[in-house]
Amino acid sequence: MSLHKTELPGIYTLFEPTESALPILIDSPHSGRIYPQNFNYACNFKLLQETEDNHLEILLQQAPSYGITLLQCEFPRCYIDVNRAADDIDEALLKNAPDFPTNPTIRSSAGYGLIRRLVKPGIPVYDHLLDTEEARHRLQHYYSSYHNILQQKLDMLHYNFGQVWYLNMHSMPASSAHTEDGHPVDFVLGDRHGTTCNREFLNLIREFLEYGDYRVSINDPYKGVELIRRHGNPSIGKFSLQFEINKSLYWNEKTQEFLPEAKKLQAALNQMFLFIAEFIEKKLVLKAAD
Repeated sequence: MSLHKTELPGIYTLFEPTESALPILIDSPHSGRIYPQNFNYACNFKLLQETEDNHLEILLQQAPSYGITLLQCEFPRCYIDVNRAADDIDEALLKNAPDFPTNPTIRSSAGYGLIRRLVKPGIPVYDHLLDTEEARHRLQHYYSSYHNILQQKLDMLHYNFGQVWYLNMHSMPASSAHTEDGHPVDFVLGDRHGTTCNREFLNLIREFLEYGDYRVSINDPYKGVELIRRHGNPSIGKFSLQFEINKSLYWNEKTQEFLPEAKKLQAALNQMFLFIAEFIEKKLVLKAAD
């Protein structure tokens, strides 16, 4: 399939099918690994790499061949996290009072807000406070640029088709890939407890994965955060779902290398993309016949 590639260097890469495009967009917002020169972190670089959804975008690269738009974030989440609210800023990290709106949440207080204060509990990212202008630059140049292109493409697909599906892709450390009651899981599907996606689409994916003998959990331990909150509104045909993958299915977290099992996972994801594409094509035919 022919693709159109759009880049904003260091910010995002977008792949769009030029024919047979469907109203579905997949993004990988946490696998970026182009570290800006002005990051000026003080912690061990390997610890920063552990915060990435390591090379997840490679497992998604075939999605456009099924008519799916693919958006990849290029900068790391530890620099600024596009899956946090724009005002979720830890003021304890700033040298001077911000001159832009802030509304810190418990994530910021814990050190893991829009701009991280900690890379791990007890380990600061920086050995200095950030100037407010630096925080604003990250917010305007990186965060807003990513959100703007995502919003633009989702709106365009919704306008052209009357409905749109958004799959927000992540990977989770094996140590956290279990439910609150301790059951291990391979995938976690999050719809913020039914507010961002209809259960028909969620259950379709869950059943597909379970048929492949994978363990799937719903909203436990991850329900989805800012990205699907912004773009999920089932009442007007905007269906957004967060998709978490257990890293142990493809990544060696000790050696920071792909596992041989990664090929099996990529094949399963490609089959899922085809399955989803066929589902959406049928939905479009039914909608046109109404």
